[in-house]
Formats: sequence, C-alpha cells, structure tokens
Amino acid sequence: MNTEIREILEQVEKGALSVDDALLAIKKEPFVELGYAKIDMQRKTRQGAAEVIYGAGKTAEQIAGISKAMMEAGQDVILITRMSPEKAEIVGKEVPLKYHKDAGIGIIGELPVPKVSGKIVVATGGTSDVPVAEEAALTAEVLGNEVVRLYDVGVAGLHRLLAHMDEIMSAQVIIAIAGMEGALASVIGGLADCPVIAVPTSVGYGASFQGLSALLSMLNSCASGVSVVNIDNGFGAGYLASMMNHMKK
Repeated sequence: MNTEIREILEQVEKGALSVDDALLAIKKEPFVELGYAKIDMQRKTRQGAAEVIYGAGKTAEQIAGISKAMMEAGQDVILITRMSPEKAEIVGKEVPLKYHKDAGIGIIGELPVPKVSGKIVVATGGTSDVPVAEEAALTAEVLGNEVVRLYDVGVAGLHRLLAHMDEIMSAQVIIAIAGMEGALASVIGGLADCPVIAVPTSVGYGASFQGLSALLSMLNSCASGVSVVNIDNGFGAGYLASMMNHMKK
C-alpha cells in the first residue's frame, strides 16, 4: 500500500499529477461489482500486488469478464492461475491472453522489468515437478522479479545441484519444489544463506500419499530458514518469494 501511495505523492511533488487527480487515485472505487464477482481494485494499493484470478471453478466467460473489468480499470498485467487449455482457448478470443499450458497460467499484458536486484531461484527435484515450478516462476515474474530456473536437480543425483552453487549462493530467495520424500528443501536449506520456501508436490508413488509425505518431510526439515507452503502451491510460493525479494533493507 505504501509503495503505490508514495509513487502518487512523488508525482504530485514533481508536478506530474494534480492534487485532485492524486486524491481521485487514492479514493478510487474499492471494488467492481460484476454480480458473480467483486473485483478488489485497491489490493495493489494495500498490498503491492493486484488481485490474481483463480481460474479453477470459474467459467471461461467469468474469467473473461473479470479480466476485461481489470483491464478497463487500468491493470497493466493480469495473472490467471489454474486455467485449463479449454478455458484458455475461449478466454483468448476475448482478451489478449498468453497461455502457458505446463503451468496452467494465463497472462494478459507484458511482464514488468524487475525493479529489484535480488534474484529468485526456482529449483525442482525432478522434471515431473516442473508444472508447479512454472506456476511459481511465472507468478514471481509477473510480480516483477528476475527468476533463475534450476530444474531436475534432485537428491537422486546430488552433483547436479552442486554444479549450480553460484546461483544458489547469489539468490535472494530460493523456492525448492519436490515430491517423493521432499528432501531437496533440506539440502538446499543447508547450503544457502537466504530464505528457502519449500513446495511439496503430489508427484510420487503410492506411499507418497499425493504429496503428504513430502509435506511432512519439509515441515520436519532440520535445516534452518526453511518455510513450507501447501501441496502443489506454486503460486503461493512465487508470491511469498516476491514479497521477500521486495522487502526494503
């Protein structure tokens, strides 16, 4: 909230924005009523990031309607998560959508140029974890971060991870994504000097219990500085990593 209001006040100070226009920007309508959705138009002012559209459970027509309302309100970049290819095809006929099938992510608008110097590393145990990783990586990029992807660097071949120590040690935040036994987060947590966000995935054989085994392993990590989000929650990890990366020192 403070960041956007500060930008408005700085524009007033420079004479680029009148007092009345600044007041209007701060007092703009708090939400847009569409009947099936109330779009929070002040979320970026409050939290620094605009509302994200969760595509699962919504019809393609609802997603398109919400997207149009956000575009009309001046939203530059719109992120849509958990959207099926079928819905993306329909929505893409209504708005200029870029769809990333592996991640189930739709993006309207151009990715912003990162305004922070810190890098977010997204690492996966295996290739099967990439869909969740791409959800995290694209979320972080939409929120204005530089992302480094390290895929298929799991503990079954630890040398693959150790070959990327420069990227690990230079990261501001690391997102460690793994299924099976979820050991990757602990290993990275023992190597890195930055916060590690662990994401358990539902990848694995029967005894992994659709990601529960990885979740419990990550929650019980002996490495300090490891936090855990829910199973397959790439979006939550990408959002949290962005908040950490944008914190003022």
